Amino acid sequence: MSPTRVRDLVALAAFALVATWILASSFYGSVPPISTFAGASLYPVAVVLVVVGLLVRSRLRTRRIGPGPGQLHPITVARAVALAKAAALVGAAAAGVWAGLLIHLLPLRSSVRAASEDTPGALIGLVAGIVAVAAALWLEHCCRTPDDGADEPAH
Repeated sequence: MSPTRVRDLVALAAFALVATWILASSFYGSVPPISTFAGASLYPVAVVLVVVGLLVRSRLRTRRIGPGPGQLHPITVARAVALAKAAALVGAAAAGVWAGLLIHLLPLRSSVRAASEDTPGALIGLVAGIVAVAAALWLEHCCRTPDDGADEPAH
């Protein structure tokens, strides 16, 4: 499995940004108010990703990998990588959606009260998406096997 490419995440976020901006420009008047906690759902996901990353990293560093008690099963590491890849995609899409909404809201803030009230929720969502992507990429990095030096030629 290859590492997640940042350019793929940026492309997904850009697509979501443009699509959301177009939809918000057309249908913003019929959208319910955005609370400040609307985008905050990705913060707990980021915390879980960081905790899993710390666990995996500590077990890989101490080489406690295997099927026994107190060890980290290799399938669990593979599942953590899959979780990290999925969370990175979700975070990038969410960041793009919130950024597209913010691009629509920011120029309207001075003239439309609803836009001014919706901006903090969109900003919280944008930051949550970015934090989730960062946590997911870090978890993916933690799941890499450490170099044991056995493959290096002797000097």
